[in-house]
Amino acid sequence: MHYPWWYVHLLTSPMLIAAVAVVHVLIAHYAVGGGLFLALETRYAYRTGNKAYLGYLRQHAWFFILFTMVFGALTGVGIWWTIGLSSPLATQTLIGIFVFGWAMEYVFFIIEIISAFIFFYYWGRPNPRSHQAMAWIYAFSAWMSLVLIAGITAFMLNPGGWLDNRSFWVGFFNPQFLPQTVSRTGGAFLLASLYVFLHASIKARDEALRHLVVRRAARLAMVGAALVVVGGAGWFAFLPESARAALESAASLNVMGALLLALTGIVFAMLYLVPFRNPGWVSPGFAILFLVCGTAAFATGEFIREAVRKPYIVYNVVTSSQMLPSQIPGLKQTGYLNGGVWTRAFVVSNYPQVMSEGRVDTKRLPDLPEADQVRLGQVIFQYHCNNCHSAGRGYSAVGPLMRGWNQATIQGIVENLEAVNFFMPPFAGTSEEAAILSKYLETIALPRPAGMRTSGAR
Repeated sequence: MHYPWWYVHLLTSPMLIAAVAVVHVLIAHYAVGGGLFLALETRYAYRTGNKAYLGYLRQHAWFFILFTMVFGALTGVGIWWTIGLSSPLATQTLIGIFVFGWAMEYVFFIIEIISAFIFFYYWGRPNPRSHQAMAWIYAFSAWMSLVLIAGITAFMLNPGGWLDNRSFWVGFFNPQFLPQTVSRTGGAFLLASLYVFLHASIKARDEALRHLVVRRAARLAMVGAALVVVGGAGWFAFLPESARAALESAASLNVMGALLLALTGIVFAMLYLVPFRNPGWVSPGFAILFLVCGTAAFATGEFIREAVRKPYIVYNVVTSSQMLPSQIPGLKQTGYLNGGVWTRAFVVSNYPQVMSEGRVDTKRLPDLPEADQVRLGQVIFQYHCNNCHSAGRGYSAVGPLMRGWNQATIQGIVENLEAVNFFMPPFAGTSEEAAILSKYLETIALPRPAGMRTSGAR
């Protein structure tokens, strides 16, 4: 069952996924919204015969392709690399369920690449109608990629009726599909406009041209802002109960939620007051500040969207400890160390005395020397807990969380993880394995802060 574990010191592997994914998402949404901007504005420039605007759009298309096709492709590969290493079971599950969807997304991605390069490199050669057609083909293909990815990521939060019939289409058109598609489409329009404001403030030297670019991009941004609000409301309305509870009870998510609302309000106010009403105020400094606020709001929203899935990676399908929920009861009976090829091989190689008929006899674990029990406890931590927690120090480290706890306290919590914290998955092992995991955790628990009085002290 287990895959080889991958430990990212201090940061943890899921946070490395987040770091790569957020960068890619910010670029990918620009690829979608920017494609629509170029299609709309190329048509407008041809229709009005505005050669200066066409010249600007060609400049913007060069920046757009360089940024989205080159850097975007690198970060996209980076996402697959990181999720394959840190969340292999979830990755395998999503590929298996949505193989047809991934194939469609790949086809649309190829169409995006071909149409984008024809649109830019053949600029001025085809007739205006054919040139615009390439822009619209790209815009549609990019949006279809967004729709396909939105359906799969929405499934991770709320698979809906898929658990009952395992149908591709039921899983894809899950309760979160429409809200996330709407909000991501709006986010793409909004982010693309922020990139346009920055690019135009630097490259559009003529004041009248710059004002034209800013005004027209602001219209797309206002539509995007409205879609973000509508889609965000739908996202909240169709949250599973556990996700709502996580939003209410996790202090970090409360802070993130308040930050998201504040940043969103700032972005919407800046959008209306400056590019929409006063395009002349759009300077490089303002555009940079605007882009920073917008990307910060977007990244905060992504953090919240990811965090509320706990205790799952794929809701009710794959736990955050990289197990299928159906496997947990059996592992509680037979032992977590027996659940994976790698853990069992480690025990066979190092502790053959606890093996019986090719399986780990967990009842023999207490007979091992204390140091060996701690070592095996560390192995269990690496496979069972490493996907969310670092050890002694770092992001979501368990060492600081257990300050002053003794082994009995730790074991009681380990054996009742889901009762102590509903967004923790159950411990999938025997009581003997819980004991040796607790012994290891006690070795990395930080001491109680000096000078603190215990209850009843005078």
